[in-house]
Amino acid sequence: MPMEVRWPFPSRQGLSWTVTSVLVTGLVGAYSRIWTKYMNRLLVHNKEDLYEAIERRPQGKPLLTVANHQSCMDDPHIWGVLELKHLWRVRKMRWTPAAADICFTKELHSRFFSLGKCVPVCRGDGVYQKGMDFLLEKLNHGDWVHFFPEGKVNMTQEHMRLKWGIGRLIAECSLNPIVLPLWHVGLCDVLPNNPPYYPRLGKRITVYVGKPFTLEQLVTRLREENRSPMEMRKALTDLIQEELWKLKGLAEATHQGYHGSRGPGRP
Repeated sequence: MPMEVRWPFPSRQGLSWTVTSVLVTGLVGAYSRIWTKYMNRLLVHNKEDLYEAIERRPQGKPLLTVANHQSCMDDPHIWGVLELKHLWRVRKMRWTPAAADICFTKELHSRFFSLGKCVPVCRGDGVYQKGMDFLLEKLNHGDWVHFFPEGKVNMTQEHMRLKWGIGRLIAECSLNPIVLPLWHVGLCDVLPNNPPYYPRLGKRITVYVGKPFTLEQLVTRLREENRSPMEMRKALTDLIQEELWKLKGLAEATHQGYHGSRGPGRP
């Protein structure tokens, strides 16, 4: 499916692009921090590992975060868990795929989302497309990429097979990324998937950050076994799904245990 607008990223990002990207990313991030942390009731489990991965991972080491997808504004709202020092350092902030048929239908929208480090991905075009190539390139530069591997908003919040794009990124990344799973509960209450579509106040949010890991040994073994690219993508995606799904029960129990034990006051 061809994009309705031009590819939004210049071949060389000059000073004006960088400054504007800092402003867009920082302001949207600041809004997310205010709305998620102060206008709602936020609990973050193990945020230290997320901060450590963003701030102090080895130079040139890529970071790949993965999370469930409950609401169309999970990103940027989920990054309300970060500090302002993260949100205003554009080179440290995440790249993330975004649906081309939603976010990149007009040149103005395309400009805004691309300045916010969102990358157009066309649904139905498979794992080999320009947006995925771009994200792989960013990983190979040691950047942070965030992925919602369910591939769409999971409105029923039931078990959903992950898309194999995440497997391709890991299989073809030359730098063995740090993988960090997250599971969040309550963001679909902040912005419900039914009208009226506007962010709500006073909702209860839990973000459960898992433990970082790498898949270097599995990737090496799969290559030694001469597995096909498809087999590698499937095996890696299956493992990501297993690790991500482990967090679901922990996040929901933490959410209920913390928020359920508190009264109507703020945490």
